[in-house]
Amino acid sequence: MPSINLNVNSKLKKEKNTEKQKINIWLVEDNLRYRKSMAGMINATEGMRCSHAFLSCEEALPVFLKDDLPEVILLDIGLPGMSGIQGIEKFKELSPSTLVVILTVYDDNDKVFNALCAGASGYLLKDSPPEKVIEAIIEVLAGGAPMNMQIAHKVLGMFAEFKPKKANYGLSEREKEILQLMVSGLTKQQIADKLFLSFHTVNTHLKNIYTKLHVNTRTGAVSKVYEEHLL
Repeated sequence: MPSINLNVNSKLKKEKNTEKQKINIWLVEDNLRYRKSMAGMINATEGMRCSHAFLSCEEALPVFLKDDLPEVILLDIGLPGMSGIQGIEKFKELSPSTLVVILTVYDDNDKVFNALCAGASGYLLKDSPPEKVIEAIIEVLAGGAPMNMQIAHKVLGMFAEFKPKKANYGLSEREKEILQLMVSGLTKQQIADKLFLSFHTVNTHLKNIYTKLHVNTRTGAVSKVYEEHLL
């Protein structure tokens, strides 16, 4: 009889260890039907387990102090109480290594931007096919940033909007033209000949250019053009 108990205990221990080897995923979602469906799909996927499914961040946060930390959290934004975006910051404070993937119906720029700034590693819409959610979990663990195509386009658009603007040194069109020729390697006389200007006029323009760019030499001006992409 003792040997049977030992065998049973050994089997249970083995099963427990096998379960712990699976990717530990938490789900925070207030829609009961969607929560159950998503948790079931994760648990049915080889190598994954949804160890907890919560309806709010307030429910999930205390468990961080009591249970195994999740490797991935699938998190909704529109939750009762604390929003998902606020939750990201709290989760990351408690476990910086935990990866958060937003799973929501919201696709407006503000929510996408704020979620990524708060520390989300991915952003999916709930109309994504179930297999895409599983792929996103695998992708984020591999160091990727899973997003729906329309979300990725929004992110690229936001980066374009935040692209640093070229510094405005108040150069006139003629000064820009002369500066471009100087950067191309032309001498003062060559610039004068090309633009049908006198040497004195070109020299005056260059002095004004140096003053506006806050440099004292040709080398300094050329360096500034390349460093700040002025032309």
